[in-house]
Amino acid sequence: MRLSLLAVGRLKSGPERELVERYRQRIEAMGRSLGITGLDMVELPESRARRDDDRRSEEAAALLERAGQAFLIAFDERGKSPPSEAFAERIRQWRDEGAPGVACVIGGPDGLDPQILRKAKSVVSFGALTMPHQIVRALVAEQLYRALTIIAGHPYHRAGHDDT
Repeated sequence: MRLSLLAVGRLKSGPERELVERYRQRIEAMGRSLGITGLDMVELPESRARRDDDRRSEEAAALLERAGQAFLIAFDERGKSPPSEAFAERIRQWRDEGAPGVACVIGGPDGLDPQILRKAKSVVSFGALTMPHQIVRALVAEQLYRALTIIAGHPYHRAGHDDT
């Protein structure tokens, strides 16, 4: 199964890009033994349409074209915030069911078009706070790596526990 991170907008050089690249390399190394091939990083240009709705619609068309048959995980503040273990289990299930790929989708400054949210197998939120898209990319890459370590039984993930 192939993983991809599809994002509207360009990530400039700097610490965010370096962090995302570090997780991409870790995903590639960890994924081999799990039947998961790499992490494609796809940056799509922001639409230049005048209206917000038109921009989101144009960006959605480009995102869906690049995603192909992959199962979509949309990252949107209106989504659910699953624990990392549940996120990992969903990816493991899709892999075991023979999904061709999983595409993690991050919209542009205007957010994601409703057609992306409807088509997504999962809509995930990192919380109601507004975050810069470059930070969201690093968070998505880290959570994908964490999911693979959970699937592999690797000690990277240390689940919290109740000490009471």
